[in-house]
Parts: sequence; C-alpha cells; structure tokens
Amino acid sequence: MRKFIAAIDQGTTSTRCILFDQEGRIEAVDQKEHEQIYPQPGWVEHNPLEIWTRTQEVIQGALQKAKVEAQQIAAVGVTNQRETTILWNPKTGEPYANAIVWQDTRTKPICDQLAQEGGQDRFREKVGLPLATYFSGPKIKWLFDHIPSLRAEAEKGNVLFGNIDTWIIWQLSGGANGGVHITDVTNASRTMLMNLKTLDWDAEILETMDIPRQILPRIVPSSPLEPYAYTLPNGPFGGSIPICGDVGDQQAALIGQTCYEVGEAKNTYGTGCFMLMNTGSQIVHSKKGLLTTLAYQIGNSQATYALEGSVAITGALVQWLRDNLGIISSSQEVEALARTVEDNGGIYFVPAFSGLFAPYWRSDARGVIVGLTRYVNRGHLARAALEATAFQTKEILEAMRQDSGVELRSLKVDGGMVRNELLMQFQADILNVPVIRPVITETTALGAAFAAGLCVQYWSSVDDLRKHWQVDKVWQPTMSEEERQRQYRFWLKAVERSFDWA
Repeated sequence: MRKFIAAIDQGTTSTRCILFDQEGRIEAVDQKEHEQIYPQPGWVEHNPLEIWTRTQEVIQGALQKAKVEAQQIAAVGVTNQRETTILWNPKTGEPYANAIVWQDTRTKPICDQLAQEGGQDRFREKVGLPLATYFSGPKIKWLFDHIPSLRAEAEKGNVLFGNIDTWIIWQLSGGANGGVHITDVTNASRTMLMNLKTLDWDAEILETMDIPRQILPRIVPSSPLEPYAYTLPNGPFGGSIPICGDVGDQQAALIGQTCYEVGEAKNTYGTGCFMLMNTGSQIVHSKKGLLTTLAYQIGNSQATYALEGSVAITGALVQWLRDNLGIISSSQEVEALARTVEDNGGIYFVPAFSGLFAPYWRSDARGVIVGLTRYVNRGHLARAALEATAFQTKEILEAMRQDSGVELRSLKVDGGMVRNELLMQFQADILNVPVIRPVITETTALGAAFAAGLCVQYWSSVDDLRKHWQVDKVWQPTMSEEERQRQYRFWLKAVERSFDWA
C-alpha cells in the first residue's frame, strides 16, 4: 500500500493540504482562500473559525483528489503564517476575537511604550527580536487590554493563546474534547516571549507585558521523537493519524530547501518576502536589523538557529496593482506587462504600506513611487513593482553578509513569485549571484512534510531528505557592476523618501 505524508500549509491568504510521496513529489493539492478583514487602516484580521473550516475542506479535497484513504497517510505536518495571534476558550472552542494578523500595526503604542525603557532592542538579547508590531507578544497584550473580563477568564483557565499552528493542531487533535495545546520552537521564537537559550517562555518578559503564563502552549521540537497527538477518527482525515511536524512557514521552507549547513540560505517570495540563513547551533545577534530566530529542532538534538530578514510587501504589491489600481486582471499578467518596457523608466516603488521591516524596522514609513515623469506608463509601474521585491531582498542579503561574515555563493528561491522569470533574472542581476529554483517550489509544505516524515521514519535522516531536492532552473547574473551600483543607489534614495510619513 502506497503511503503519503500530508502537509497542512496555513498561509496568510489561503490554506492548502498537499500530499507528498516518498520521493518528495506532490500527489495531490487542494487550496482555499479565506477572507482578509480590514476593520480600520493598519488593522488586519482573520476569522479563526473560517480558517479551521477551510483546513477541514482542503484536507478532504486533497484526499478525494488522490483517492487516498486515511490509513495511507503516514503522518501529518503543519506549517503556518507566523505571529498571527488567537485567544480562545478551550471549553467551547470559541475565539474571543478575530485573529490579529502579522501585518497588523495596531500594537504600535504598546511597542513604543515598552521601548521607553531600554529602547527598541530592550528584549533583543533574550529573544533575538526588536520591539515591533510584527510579533505575537504585543498582540496578546493588546487583546487583554481591550477585551473586558479576559483576565478574569484567564485566571479561571478559560483562555488559550496560540499562533495558527497551535490552533490547527488543537482542533485536529480533539479541540474542546482534549485537543493538545502546543507550539514548536520556531513559532515560539516569533512571539517575543521565548528565551532563545532556554527554549522556554521568559518569566521576566511575561511579567513586563502582563501576560499570564497559563495561557501559553507547551514548546516542543519541530520534528519530535514521538507524535504530539493523533487526529480524531471522526475528523477531516477520517482516521487516527500521527500529528508530528510543526514549523513556522519560513523555517519550513528552509527545511524544504535542504539548507542544513551553516551559511546556506533561501528566500521565499509570497505575500511578503522572507530570507533565512542557517547559522547552526550559534545564536548570531544582528547589528544590521535582522532577526535572530530558531531554524528548527529535530528530535532531542540541539536547536539550529538562523538569521532572518523579512520584507512585508512583495507579492501583495502585485495584488495591489490588480485589486486597487486594476492595471492587471490577474497576478500572472504582471510579467507580460512589465516586459512591454525595456526598464523601469526611472521610477522606484517602495511598498511600505504598513511600514518597513528589515533592515529598517520603521513603522512610520509609507509607500512611495518616486521619479515619475510624463514618459512613465503602466509597464514601467509593473516593472518597478517587481524590481522592488529584488531590491528589498538585496538589502537583506547585504545585512546578512555583514552580520555573519558569510559570502553567499547562490540563493535558493521558492514561493509563488518564482515562476516570474523576469523577476528571477533581475534578482540574480542585482545580487550578482546565481538564483536557483528547485523542481518542487512548494518548499514550505515540503518542509512540514519532511519534519513529520522524520518522526515516523518515512524518511530516515536529513541526508535522505537531500536526495529529494532537485534543481529546476538557474539564473546567472548578466548586469554590469556599474549598472548594478547605479540602480541600487537610486533604490536607497527612494527608501529614504518613505520615512516619517505616519
């Protein structure tokens, strides 16, 4: 009987279930979008119950497409949009509010207040993160500050916190009827509440943010020695399947891209852009605005760390051209439109719609298009939008080089935008290193599958995983050094124009 690993990939805009075979190939995939809720400027929410409904639907959809029975699923792994924060009642399964999404900026006053003592890097030595609206801790504090009687409920044991991984695993393993309340080290490292050295919740930070410890999940390895729990026979899988992989989406892509050696890096091009570099067992504290984060932990082995640079808006900028400006009717059209012109026409587009992430961490920045003349048309706008993704990636790569002292020799890429050949060539040109796309570009889901499969010996070791990674295409840089420097200089000038708006 053929067996598969099921990966649930719960992303910012949609949820997918992908079934992988022993070669790391996709057997079936099902995907459903969920609503993006914008109650006011800077606020972004999701409905946790809708996400759970979509998760059940895509599991059933993938099984049906592959004509696979529950007993053919060897294990299930979960990967997720990180930092998105839910508080719910464990007895009823009802959320106390919509999930506050990672892009949401409502916690800026809380971050500013916390920064009054010790500055933006007040907790960085312990957690590897600056004080920023991005992370879960301030979101939890905001919910406690704004929902009456929530503290009283927490004292009664009626409140659980989780990022999306915790919510999905709790639901899959029984929900209000005994669901397990866990999170892995990668997701915990994005809360601003976990100590990087101890891999446990930090009592001092919890006290400072006034967050009750009893609401927090137990922290576990990304790929455990034993399953965390089992799915319910009456659940969406229709059988009892070991749940044994839990990894935040960007770290999952690092695993899926088989970046297991120090200095290996990957960049994921999705709603935002996320570059991670493996730093091994060493905690590298960034002096250039990058995040120090957990890469993964397999079984009882030592944790592996990473440097991460995050860009808030990349693929979302193409969606903005489609939904807000209407200059394309589908995201796929952006490449053809950008190819109608030779270059960007002298314009630079800084998409700081909700501030700038690494290496600036400027929540006061807002989007700008600079260099506009009568000559500029829709094609130039499309091209500048794509180039913005590549320029922001270059800034992060420069910061990583300076922090780690490691010269990147190539960049492995994945995510929805890597099918855009124009973008990939420009990325190679502006970085001056080869850009490598693997055969399986769904590396986030693949990483979750790898994590789950290692637990149940579906794959024997990380060396076994490396055999299933194959190159699809390589883009070599062709731009002159003079042109590269000229364009980058203009980009940095444009970024400065985005500061001090909000």
